[in-house]
Amino acid sequence: MRALVTSGVFAAGGSDDSGAELFRLNPLSRVLVDDVVADEHHSQTSFVLAGTSPHYMEAALGMADWFKKDVAGPVPSVFEDVHSASLFDESTAALDPELDALVTEGLEAHDNLGIGTIMRECHDLFKGLESLTDCCGGDGKTARAIAKAHPHVKCTVLDLPKVIEKTPSDCVVNYVAGDLFHTVPKAQAVMLKLVLHHWSDDDCVKILTQCKNAIPSRQEGGKVIVIDIVVEPSLGPVMFEAQTLMDLLMLVFTRGRQRSENDWRDLFMKAGFTDYKIIMKLGARGVIEVYK
Repeated sequence: MRALVTSGVFAAGGSDDSGAELFRLNPLSRVLVDDVVADEHHSQTSFVLAGTSPHYMEAALGMADWFKKDVAGPVPSVFEDVHSASLFDESTAALDPELDALVTEGLEAHDNLGIGTIMRECHDLFKGLESLTDCCGGDGKTARAIAKAHPHVKCTVLDLPKVIEKTPSDCVVNYVAGDLFHTVPKAQAVMLKLVLHHWSDDDCVKILTQCKNAIPSRQEGGKVIVIDIVVEPSLGPVMFEAQTLMDLLMLVFTRGRQRSENDWRDLFMKAGFTDYKIIMKLGARGVIEVYK
């Protein structure tokens, strides 16, 4: 416990009447408690357990061999190279059903992290919208939060069939099973929240092109909303370290990466967009509006 206090996971709580040391939760450890919503942040236990699972550790230890291989064509992630399976699709379930469930839960928890902050700090982001498609929106937590704060916005969640079939239908959000590489339900705005950092540059261009095809012109209020990490050393050593560690996570477990503003600009232009605007930076993440 003392080591965890010095690491910032718990806080020292003084001592009781007998002199025994006491410890307490802090903002970090509160999000590691099951079924707890702390400061609008949902429990991140699944994300941590997935990241420290044997399959993840084996992949990380396989990085040295992965670097030495000369691969023609698309380069697989280290995880793919070690396990012959790709995260987030059926091959993970075939590898280990428990891991697949943990990864799905962890991804959903991580993607929903800080919804309240986004709604509070970026209220104008959804002002004037009539419809929005949340790509890879999971069980619809983000979409429901938007619909609650902006009842005039008709929200649709697009995700894989295996995700949608487990999501209870409601009268607030419309759920569509599909693949964002092939089609995106048309809406005035399309949102990609912590989606693109999982994918290679070429795949990101394909995804963004589908999103561009789903929205109207900028004059008609059309836009793609990208919420993702924007790597920037000027944010300070602590935040920049978090961004670079997340970049390593993407290197080992996906074909994606974290991107600087210049990287994002290149993707947007290659996908045929004409302009973009970083409207706010929330910690390590940026909120970007992209226009046709």
